[in-house]
Amino acid sequence: MTPGPGAVPGEGPGAPAPEPLARARLLVAPGLSASLVRELERITGRGAEPLVDGVTAGGRLLTADGPLLCVGAVLPDALRTERLLWFHSVNAGTDPLLAAGPWPAGALLTRTVGRMGERIAQYVLGWVLAECQAVPEYVAQHARAEWRRLPTELVAGQTALVYGTGRIGGAVAGLLRSCGVRTVGVGRTARTGAAPAGFDRVIGAGAGPGVKAGLGVEAEAGAEAEELAGARWVVAALPLTGATEGFFGAVRFAAMRGATFVNVGRGATVDPVALEGALRSGGVRRAVLDVLPEEPAAPGDPVWRLPRTVITSHSAGITADEDVAQDFAACWEAVAAGRRPELTVDTGRGY
Repeated sequence: MTPGPGAVPGEGPGAPAPEPLARARLLVAPGLSASLVRELERITGRGAEPLVDGVTAGGRLLTADGPLLCVGAVLPDALRTERLLWFHSVNAGTDPLLAAGPWPAGALLTRTVGRMGERIAQYVLGWVLAECQAVPEYVAQHARAEWRRLPTELVAGQTALVYGTGRIGGAVAGLLRSCGVRTVGVGRTARTGAAPAGFDRVIGAGAGPGVKAGLGVEAEAGAEAEELAGARWVVAALPLTGATEGFFGAVRFAAMRGATFVNVGRGATVDPVALEGALRSGGVRRAVLDVLPEEPAAPGDPVWRLPRTVITSHSAGITADEDVAQDFAACWEAVAAGRRPELTVDTGRGY
């Protein structure tokens, strides 16, 4: 398949050509609500064929002729073919899709973000405020029927270091900044000139001795270490790629001086042994983990025994039907106009 006119070199295919898009069968994965399927049919102007067993859809074999457009969370092996024109993921994270096998050459991959950034930002702010008002400590006191006034703190004037400066990281930073928090973003490279909306400053991730290169800017190692030492909160909003797996390890945690670590990105970006060591040493004051390397965590998983840690069930940014419909419609409009959708995933980078 020849990349469309919106293709960006090195960033995967652009918009599919109009003719195959007009002929494409609309396949919908199991689990999509009837109302969402109807909305997808309205947007595309064609009937949807439900995927049944990964081999058939609407009673027809997937191996039948014709280009394919699919919306769902999982791509069946039978669709990993050159006939796949476009897959729209109902999730923001696409690493499971890319890890399951080679991505079909020329196939467009788009994702759903919707208001996820807003939801995740509220999640982070909720824990920030709860911590500053000593809510966890008061809950523990209540269980002991103990009356004791505890010190609290203001969020304004403190620093949050946010790893990931895309839509989600930017939304988190913007909401924290509106409360007077100094927000520093960490991206692949430092930003010169004005920082993106929501951030006071953006630095590049360092690759100093013993630190996984990750986002890969050696010159920024000193700046990153300095910000880690001064941060009250460290928020991880990174995608999972080969470069970010185990990104938060012993060296980064050792650079923290009592920060609370909040992970709303991907569980496998964190070395759990290193996190436990930092919690036990006091370098990390508290951990709030919405994502884990293995989900759901089994009852015997050591993660449940981490000190001063709260685990939530990957619920900070749940995707709603309206998010899927809104983002798919925006992608459809871009594709129909021959443009590369803003929500296109670079299948080489993994995000």
